[in-house]
Parts: sequence; C-alpha cells; structure tokens
Amino acid sequence: MSVVKSVTATLIGAAIHDGHINSIDDPIVNYLPRFKGTAYDGVTVKHLLQMSSGVAWNETYTDPASDRRRMLEAQLNQQPGAILDLMAALPRAAKPGTVWNYSTGETQLAGALVQVATGKPVAWYLSEKIWSKLGMQADANWWLQSPDGLEIGGSGLSATLRDYARLGLFWLNDGVIELDGNTQRVLPEGWMKAARSRQLIGGKTVDYGYMLWPLHGNSYAAEGIFGQYVFVDPDKQLVVAMWSAQAKPLNRAGLDEYAFFKALSEFLPKI
Repeated sequence: MSVVKSVTATLIGAAIHDGHINSIDDPIVNYLPRFKGTAYDGVTVKHLLQMSSGVAWNETYTDPASDRRRMLEAQLNQQPGAILDLMAALPRAAKPGTVWNYSTGETQLAGALVQVATGKPVAWYLSEKIWSKLGMQADANWWLQSPDGLEIGGSGLSATLRDYARLGLFWLNDGVIELDGNTQRVLPEGWMKAARSRQLIGGKTVDYGYMLWPLHGNSYAAEGIFGQYVFVDPDKQLVVAMWSAQAKPLNRAGLDEYAFFKALSEFLPKI
C-alpha cells in the first residue's frame, strides 16, 4: 500500500544525489514537459514530495466517484499512460506550496519523474541504488500501470517483511550503505532529516514530510492504509516493520498503531 510512496520519494532523493535531478526546487515540467500548460505547471519537486501542489484531488477511498477510485480503475485497466492522462486533466485548486492535500495520484508523477530523470525504469533504479546493495534476502516485484509500463508510484511493491525492515535501517542510517567494508552514500546528506520533518505549508505546520509521517520525537513512519508500517525512531535506533490487514480503510477498530510505537520507544533506553 502507501508505504511505497515513501520508497518512491526516497528514489527522488537518490536521483538528486546522483545529479539526475538538479534541485528539489526545480519545476517538474523541466523533466515532464507533457505537464506544461496543465495545473502542474509551476509545481516543483518539493511541492510534489510535500503533497502541496495545489492541484485538486479527492482521495476519499469510499467514494466511487473520487479521483482515487478513478486512478484505481486506470490501474486495473492496464492502459499505457492512463494514470498520467488523468493527472494532466486535473484542475488547480490553490497556488503551489500553500495547501496540503494528500494525493496518491501525485506519487505516479513522482515515479515518472524518477524514470525520466534517470533514464531507467523505477524498479531498476531501486535495484541499482538500494536493493542489490542492502543485503536483501529476496527479489521484489513492482506493479506496473500497463505491460512494460511505469511502476505504480504509490503502491504495489511486493517484498518480504524483513526486507522492508532493512529498508527502514537504510533510512535510519541517513541513506548510507556499508558494502564490503566501503561506505556508500545514496541520499544527500541530511535528506532523511528533512524527509521525516513536519513541513511548513501555507503558514501552517503539517504532520507530513517527504511522503513520510512524522510521529513522536524524531520518529517517523511509512504507512499503508490497511495497517502496513515501517517505523523508525532514530533516538532509540529502532526500526519496526509491521504488516496488518485491517478490515476497512476508515473508522477501523483494533490496535492504535501510534500508541504502540510510542510505548515501544518509551520502553527502550535512548542510544
């Protein structure tokens, strides 16, 4: 589920570190010219990461007419370019950088940005930069929008639970990998601190980073709608990967995951 949003955002950080993307403040149309003249003209890479594009989007999962459901239908239809066509037709609702609005659709633009900037499929870039070097126990696979098409930027990366925990360790280590005695930095220095921090958008502090959710203290999590988490607490050197299968997307009963993570952090001594 949406844990994958955080993976896609991480690959944008890697592309900036590699020089494929010049700056987080670059307009996305520099890399995705098909969006010139659309509501995304004037939106920067940072706006995309913050979900502050100002482009109208209805994420309501239980509304059959919502943009999120339209995106899911496009995914299931497996038509090349259908999701990006949907995104290009959206209207503007606010000036970029002034309003936060959670949009799964924008993770598809984020994936397209990675693909175009690096010149590689998103999954290949993930494999090259992280998966093949992090001691993963198994190959992963990623849902495509169509045969040989673009990866789904906001979901559909299937991997083992322990490998997702290894990804959490990568975040904990600020995007640095130790490989055969060599230290390799994959993300810009300080990227994870910025990515996990609450953002100031339109004069308001928002509980969202670069497609990560800040929690208590310096902790943060990648989250999926039905109870999937990769939780990281830098103060306690703690990583938790947890898969769940909640019965419904809203008003679900059961475990308060945030309370659980906070209690776990408080139980452990500070390192």
